[in-house]
Amino acid sequence: MSPLQLSLLFSSALFCIGLVGALARSNTILVLLGIELMLNATNINFIAFWRYGPNHTAGTGVIFVLFSIAVAAAEAAVGLALVIAVYRHQQSIRLQEANRLKG
Repeated sequence: MSPLQLSLLFSSALFCIGLVGALARSNTILVLLGIELMLNATNINFIAFWRYGPNHTAGTGVIFVLFSIAVAAAEAAVGLALVIAVYRHQQSIRLQEANRLKG
């Protein structure tokens, strides 16, 4: 197998683990952790296609990864702020109980 295929296989496995973690959990923090795993899998894809692509001297893959890291940091900050707000209100961080915030 080529290094591109290996990195894509690793990235797809990491993405599947993150997707299962995000969909199967009821704990909000574990769902955020699954989303972070999926974002890291896309970062691996960006770097793999940049490195093994036809023009690896341009820094497009690295720019995409830096943008993705900035989005992940903002997502983590907003997500954790929401978790703290829900916990202060309900004393629980289960996703099934978050629908009581209406009104």
